[in-house]
Amino acid sequence: MLTVKSLHIIFMVTWYAGLFYLPRLFVYHAMCAPDDRVGIERFKTMERKLYYGIMTPGMVLTVVFGLWLWLGYGITGGWMHAKFALVLVLLAYHVYLGKLLAAFRDDRNAHGHVFYRWINEIPALPILVAVVFLVVMKPF
Repeated sequence: MLTVKSLHIIFMVTWYAGLFYLPRLFVYHAMCAPDDRVGIERFKTMERKLYYGIMTPGMVLTVVFGLWLWLGYGITGGWMHAKFALVLVLLAYHVYLGKLLAAFRDDRNAHGHVFYRWINEIPALPILVAVVFLVVMKPF
């Protein structure tokens, strides 16, 4: 039987998978030759479907079930406030990826593949580790 906690975890993993994969698609998209219209359109379709069809619903449902759990268990501990702040950072990162997606969609990409490699690795991984640490260890 699925519980609120298990649904929250399922949607959180879905959202996080998208946060890691979309910048990887941006890397490959940025590496496409300008005359490769088929490849460029394929990446646009993949990015759009990932962002709007998987990531955004995963994000919304993660927040909904997370708030449901938060209200059910109560708002206690400094670790919960730190986790909440990190979730806000993830929401901002999600919106930023949407802006990058719009630039690719409109053929206005101003960055090379190396930029997207950094975007792929740096922001999401430390936040994931920090959130898991806060939830498991509850340090304060």
